[in-house]
Amino acid sequence: MRVYVPLTLPGLAQAHRTGTLGAGTLTAYAVTPGLREWYVSDDIEELEYAALSRAAAASLRLIAADPDAARRRVVVAVDVPDGAATADPDRGLDPASVGEVRVAGPVPLAKAAAVHADSSDAEADVTAAADALGAADMGDDDAQFTVDGAEDHELLWYGVQEIPNLVD
Repeated sequence: MRVYVPLTLPGLAQAHRTGTLGAGTLTAYAVTPGLREWYVSDDIEELEYAALSRAAAASLRLIAADPDAARRRVVVAVDVPDGAATADPDRGLDPASVGEVRVAGPVPLAKAAAVHADSSDAEADVTAAADALGAADMGDDDAQFTVDGAEDHELLWYGVQEIPNLVD
């Protein structure tokens, strides 16, 4: 099963140093029954993209919580054994947790299929989005528009061998 682990650039650097993603249970995103129902599609590529987008939104929250993190969203795509990722059935249709799964960690970084990250061109919009998250969560439509602006930037695809170039 492919899962998408949201990180920050410092989190990716730590994973690169240690060779593992996380020390315990990881929060990730995947194609779950709840995501299928929310996205209303049978196209697996569209569903995978939706899971990646959910992970990118979670990465933005991690960035907002870490004032020292570079303002670039990072998501690591990892293949884990079926059954290693579990969704909380009580939160399956909660809009805030659609596609969310828990993966028993640590997960070897060697299992990563790819890294998805913002280009430096996205930093201004990601910074603004991270700063506006709190107000958006409180229902401010202008702040939500700013948060949505980060989603206008497509995450770039990087091979795992390119991680050193991303974190330097």
